[in-house]
Amino acid sequence: MINVRIPVETKRATAPSAAASQSETPIPQLSRPRVFAIWAAAAVPMGVLAWIGAPLLAGITGGPNALPRALLVTITLGLVWQFVLTLILVYREQRTLRWSVVREVLWLRAPRSPKTGRRGGRMWLAVPLLLVPVFVVQRFVPSLPHPAIRDAGAFLGSPAGHALLHGSWGWFALIAILAIFNTVLGEELLFRGLLLPRMNRAFGRSDWLANALLFTGYHLHEPWVMSYALPAGLILAYPSKRYRSSLVGITVHSLQTVVILSIALALVLK
Repeated sequence: MINVRIPVETKRATAPSAAASQSETPIPQLSRPRVFAIWAAAAVPMGVLAWIGAPLLAGITGGPNALPRALLVTITLGLVWQFVLTLILVYREQRTLRWSVVREVLWLRAPRSPKTGRRGGRMWLAVPLLLVPVFVVQRFVPSLPHPAIRDAGAFLGSPAGHALLHGSWGWFALIAILAIFNTVLGEELLFRGLLLPRMNRAFGRSDWLANALLFTGYHLHEPWVMSYALPAGLILAYPSKRYRSSLVGITVHSLQTVVILSIALALVLK
């Protein structure tokens, strides 16, 4: 009886973690040079588009508020590029873009309990709990000194921004694309979906910290936000790693998208 019952109990105790590991697609790990190369492939184009491309486009188009309008266009292009870059790297790694594979290798799945291996359910409570510190960071951590004309939020909140959006569904569509690629298909997908799961070999248990630092340094296109991008990045990276789900970071970060689109829509309809 003892010889029969011991294996049964052991199997039941290890079933959740065993099932979890068997269901996950193996994710190749990156070296540090490779991590920094991918970081540069995202950060450098954003910086070039913001500091060189936008002024050039503003000079070509001219008119009032030419630079803020050009920045909306160029930053959107940079964020779309991050999505394309992610797809290229996933395809080169997996030789497929099937959703069943992409979902696993970019951690686009429900958060998993680090103790039981079970996904979803109460693990989603991490999202509303994280909204509070993110809100505090965005509300109370000041940005670094910067030219107001380059601050998209300040521009959209100004009379000039109100005039630009009033009745303009075209500009609203562009802002919607920018916002979605910023928090869903661009930044979060690249940093928490692509990079974070592949940084453990290079950075060990501090991979989530390194991820947050890379996320902060990536903001070459708007360096004044680095003061609160670091604490926000820490808040987004650690739970994404702990629960092995990029959806945690995407969902929390997307609160910003909801707020921006709500304000922009109100200005269009005003």
